[in-house]
Amino acid sequence: MDDRLRPLWDFDDLELSSERLSAQLEMEESDAGRAEVMTQLARVAGLRGDFEAGEALVDEAVQLAGGSVVAVARIDLERGRLRRSSGDREAALPLFEAAFATAVAAGESFVAADAVHMAALAAPDRDSFVAWTERGIELAEADDGARYWIGPLLNNLGWEHFEAGELDLALDSFERALGARLDDPDNGSAIALARYAVGRALRALDRTDEAIAQLELAVEWAERAGAPDGWYHEELALGYADAGRGEEAAEQARLALPLLETDDPPFAEDRARRARLDSLAARERPTAPDG
Repeated sequence: MDDRLRPLWDFDDLELSSERLSAQLEMEESDAGRAEVMTQLARVAGLRGDFEAGEALVDEAVQLAGGSVVAVARIDLERGRLRRSSGDREAALPLFEAAFATAVAAGESFVAADAVHMAALAAPDRDSFVAWTERGIELAEADDGARYWIGPLLNNLGWEHFEAGELDLALDSFERALGARLDDPDNGSAIALARYAVGRALRALDRTDEAIAQLELAVEWAERAGAPDGWYHEELALGYADAGRGEEAAEQARLALPLLETDDPPFAEDRARRARLDSLAARERPTAPDG
């Protein structure tokens, strides 16, 4: 991963990320380096929903950046992220475009690919989303410094195709994303997520046995990691049901329900989805024979 600050991040623990970044801020030897770190602290603030604090940190970074092009790229990138997260997608896009152009000119391919992926998310229409995403994939495949982004970009493209009903294209993107994720075997969470996406597309294409194989691996990883995932259990329950494996479907549905109730707020309002899992979970467990 060709980004000196990315290893300081733990997106599941913002407090830890903030502590690491604050420590790094004290170790920086130049104003430009401090400006870079402050943009990352601004991102932490944005993820916490404190957009005012995030903007103030970016403003401080501007005062320190001087002629550092990578600091300028990060400033535009993180200000854009703050604008998008606060609901102003229209204002965010030009900032992502500027961050991309600056990062490319500076040879900062990781930051450039990050900016491309954010430009796609802020794009005003589907064609622009696809164009930005494909541009990012091309960049990431051509430059080892940005290879991390192949998986996220292909995942985003896959879901765009999936939601449009373009299932073969979705599966192709998801499988390519899984291949990229497998190149980083230490990132088990990302691999499991990629397997889930492949499994969901396969099930939608009625390739049930192949879907189950991928989903079982995703569930197995999540359980082993102590991070059970309701979406994984839900999709595996549906796969087992499609395959006529009712008892296994019921078990997975029972595991999915409390997790989704806690982790997926829209789940409670989706009556059809809830009823489908309730129906699967209601299957009676087999009774042990006497004696």
